[in-house]
Amino acid sequence: MTDATGGTNATSGPGAQGVPGAAPGPAGAGGSGGPGGSGADDAEVARRVRVVLVDDHRMFRTGVQAEIGETARTGVEVVGEAADVDQAVTVITATRPEVVLLDVHLPGGGGVEVLRRSASLMADPDRPVRFLALSVSDAAEDVIGVIRGGARGYVTKTITGTDLVDAIFRVSEGDAVFSPRLAGFVLDAFASTDAPPVDEDLDRLTQREREVLRLIARGYAYKEIAKQLFISVKTVESHVSAVLRKLQLSNRHELTRWATARRLV
Repeated sequence: MTDATGGTNATSGPGAQGVPGAAPGPAGAGGSGGPGGSGADDAEVARRVRVVLVDDHRMFRTGVQAEIGETARTGVEVVGEAADVDQAVTVITATRPEVVLLDVHLPGGGGVEVLRRSASLMADPDRPVRFLALSVSDAAEDVIGVIRGGARGYVTKTITGTDLVDAIFRVSEGDAVFSPRLAGFVLDAFASTDAPPVDEDLDRLTQREREVLRLIARGYAYKEIAKQLFISVKTVESHVSAVLRKLQLSNRHELTRWATARRLV
C-alpha cells in the first residue's frame, strides 16, 4: 500500500501545477499531516489513497467527491478530475494517483482508450496506477472490454459510498473488485483460453450506441433511456438512427430481434 509520503510528493511534484482538472494538494484535504493532523511521522499517518475521477457528467463527479472525498474521514484524497479521454490522460499522467475511478463511456474513445494510453503507468513496477471502472452500464461487453484493457475492477453507480471507498482501497492494494453480478461475466469470459469470436457488426457500434441498443431491446422508451443515461431524448434518437444505419435494420423491432439473437439483452 502506498505510504503518505509517496502520495504527497506525487501531488506536489513536477507537472502537477497548472494541470486542468488537478485538485489542490494535501493541505486542502485535511492538512499536510493527513487525517491525524500531526505531520510528524509517516508511520503515524492513517492510510490514504490518491484518486482521480474520470466521468463526463460534472454533477456526478461532484456527487462522488462529496461522498468519498472527505479525506480525514475516508482516507480518499481526490487529486484531479477529467471529463473526456484527453483530459483524463493529462491529469492522470501529471498527478500519478494510486487509483483512477473510470467511466466506461467518455468523449474521445471511451474508458478503453484511457486504459490504452495509460498502459505504461499501469505497468510501472514502483508506482502503478490502477483503474476501477465505475459505470451505469452493467453490460457484459463493457465489463470485459475494460478488464481486458487493464482495469482492476468494475462496479456500477448503484454502489454505496462506503462500499466504493472499500473498493478503492482494495484496488490500490492490488485486489480485483467487482459488483457481484458482474464477476460472473469476467469468469465466463476468461474461463477458456480461446478468444471469443469477433462480431464485426457489433464492432461497428460505439460503446454508447451499444448501451442504447441494449436498452431499446429491453423495451425502454426514448425518455426512459435519456433519463437513465443522463442524455437528451434527441441524443437517444440520434444514437438509434446510427445503430439502425450501421446494422442495416429498418426499425426498433428488427433491432430487438437482432440484439436478442446475440444475447445482448
